[in-house]
Amino acid sequence: MEIEIGIAKSGRRAWGFDDIAIVPSRRTRDPEDVKLTWEIDAFTFDLPMLGAAMDSAVSPTTAIEIGRLGGLGVLNLEGLWTRYADPLPVYAEIAAAPVDQATAVMQKVYQEPVKPDLIGQRVAEIKASGGLAAGSLTPQHVEQWHQHALDAGLDILVIQGTVVSAEHVSSRAEPLDLFKFIAEVGVPVIAGGVASYAGALHIMRTGAVGVLVGVGPGAACTSRGVLGIGVPQATAIADAAGARTRYLEESGRYVHVIADGGMRTGGDIAKAIACGADAVMLGSPLTAAREAPAKGYHWGMATFHPTLPRGTRVKTGELGTLEEILVGPAHENDGRRNLFGALRVSMATTGHADVKEFQKAEVMVAPALQTEGKALQKAQQVGMG
Repeated sequence: MEIEIGIAKSGRRAWGFDDIAIVPSRRTRDPEDVKLTWEIDAFTFDLPMLGAAMDSAVSPTTAIEIGRLGGLGVLNLEGLWTRYADPLPVYAEIAAAPVDQATAVMQKVYQEPVKPDLIGQRVAEIKASGGLAAGSLTPQHVEQWHQHALDAGLDILVIQGTVVSAEHVSSRAEPLDLFKFIAEVGVPVIAGGVASYAGALHIMRTGAVGVLVGVGPGAACTSRGVLGIGVPQATAIADAAGARTRYLEESGRYVHVIADGGMRTGGDIAKAIACGADAVMLGSPLTAAREAPAKGYHWGMATFHPTLPRGTRVKTGELGTLEEILVGPAHENDGRRNLFGALRVSMATTGHADVKEFQKAEVMVAPALQTEGKALQKAQQVGMG
């Protein structure tokens, strides 16, 4: 149902994670009987998660650790690790920058050009661990640099931007032909972001195995303020899930919906799956890990844009190890640790055996979910306060 904005314009109401609740069913289940396994293309993961291709979240070392824990870490192949042989001093410079100078400092350090040999070197470092290697490139540069990653053994390629479309139009340069590129590249491709039914459907038709859903929900992203674009995540994911059903009916091919951004707690991850996601891509939660390269700071992929930054540096602090954040144990009650233990218990409490079942969970609009009965927690700033 559309709501009238004015005589000449109407629009749909959209919902974010804080607006919805997962409804318990008539059945419950032992958490140990719940399967979190995620299968995409020829690969199987113990956790339905990807580490976001952000320099603050994923380094070669953390990508390896995420893989050990059951997920897939995605390295930004246009980031600090492919611009500098030793990026650690650059991380320290970003962390030390005053708040009012942080963006300018990042614009400066990201002027260092990407070095193709470092692309291959970083992929090889991840592959040397015996795990899978995934890397992200932008649509503007993927044709130029992808071969360096493939030659080093890249397993999964992510083509990612603020918004990625199957029909980019430019009078200045020949745009990337996603249909042709994906058909010829030789490895599975995940592409995004998208935030609409039409956008997701068109990316699915290019041959991508997965679609990243999320425009502007990330903790460090300012695109919604700078550009005025975006869709709250619960609605964006549910719309993309609708596109997945439509594309499956027309092609017989299942394309994975990956919720990208806006998730801070295990409850948020559970809501993303219940809205239709097959997996989630996490950024800011990983930056609070002891192993994170940015040591408690986080910034987005467009924070350092040379003419129109669309992100900021935020402080996430240190919550524990990557293992504690992803699979526990948790010793605090705010939902920011043991994220996938929380997903498992949410699925068990609502009676669902695996991720595919949980996508069918009943969800309702519940604006009071975060505040009902929580006056003491809010006053004392504990728990959900």
